[in-house]
Amino acid sequence: MNREYTRFEKARIIGARSIQISMGAPTMLKKEDKGPIDPVDVAIEEFEKGVIPITVIREEKQ
Repeated sequence: MNREYTRFEKARIIGARSIQISMGAPTMLKKEDKGPIDPVDVAIEEFEKGVIPITVIREEKQ
C-alpha cells in the first residue's frame, strides 16, 4: 500500500469492497479452502496486500 489512509477511509474502503464480494464480485486473491468465506475478512486481506481495486480521491486544500 503506497498511500496512507485515515481510519475512516480504511473502514469505508473495506466496507464497500466487502459488499461487492458478498454480492458476487470476484476476489483479487486466490483462496484455497472451498468452504464459506467471510467477505469482510477477504476485503481486509485485499486491503492489507494492496490489491483492493478502490481508491480515495481527496480535495486539495487551499
